[in-house]
Amino acid sequence: MAADEVGEFERIRRFFAPLAGPGGLGLTDDAALVDCAPGHRLVVTADAIVAGVHYLLEDPPDLVARKLLRVNLSDLAAMGARPLHYALTTALPPELGPDWLARFANGLAEDQRRYGIDLLGGDSVGTRGPAVLSLTAIGKVAEGREIRRCGAKPGDVVWVSGTIGDAFFGLAVLRGAYPDLAAKDRDQLVRHFQLPDPRTELGPRLCGIASAMIDVSDGLLADLGHICETSKVSALVEMGRLPLSPSARSAIGSRLDILPQLAASGDDYELLFTAPVDATDAIIALSSAVDVPVTRIGSIYVGTGVRLVDADGLPVPVKAVGYRHF
Repeated sequence: MAADEVGEFERIRRFFAPLAGPGGLGLTDDAALVDCAPGHRLVVTADAIVAGVHYLLEDPPDLVARKLLRVNLSDLAAMGARPLHYALTTALPPELGPDWLARFANGLAEDQRRYGIDLLGGDSVGTRGPAVLSLTAIGKVAEGREIRRCGAKPGDVVWVSGTIGDAFFGLAVLRGAYPDLAAKDRDQLVRHFQLPDPRTELGPRLCGIASAMIDVSDGLLADLGHICETSKVSALVEMGRLPLSPSARSAIGSRLDILPQLAASGDDYELLFTAPVDATDAIIALSSAVDVPVTRIGSIYVGTGVRLVDADGLPVPVKAVGYRHF
């Protein structure tokens, strides 16, 4: 049975209405109703993923749904916001039938429970092109406590959560690379690519500590460049300090020449932030409290641009500092 044999309203009733929270009104109206707690501001972000561009056609539908949701939750975390709701728009080709949709909806339901959020509404259309999935996430942050990209100052320290480069290797594994890598390492790297871990606890608790923050989606160097451009500062990143998982180290082996690529690779969805030096103890304590490792990787300076340097402080050439959408 093809997807276009299921009408729009039947698709909504069957697959998406069960995901709606009270504000979604059962998805029976044209819009949702959203309350905002006094003293807070709503934070809204939107991201789209396209089949064959941001995920592979053979990726399991439930993981596609969860990745779509999580990359948006990562944006909320990067502003210090806690997630509340989301809206969803799907443009699906006919070959993706009800079974694909059911698995996709099950993936959303699983992460709704995990992150305590619900669906408000959206739209569902057909397309003759690749599947396009767009999600708008809504969170809240205490008024005046949001963390923006524009607050980095010379003398600040640059930190990153988790590890860098796992998604780079995970995509490579899915495309047939690293056949001799141990199965457990291959599985872990693929998992990182297909199912990022948004730092929804760390981000909000960095309010009042971090001076600027962004999530690593296009690549660490490129995203740090966004902070620098907005804050009108420069940054230096020490290549030897990049945090790597054991599986990534196994994939690297003796090929240290690949490290600059990892600094420029995307899809990590870790939090990249700056903070004053005197916030170091608070950051380390917070890392332990939420059980998310953070690593000091560089510093902020007067000037423009981002420099990657080796152990001797010499500049490391990077062909492309991050993913380009156009």
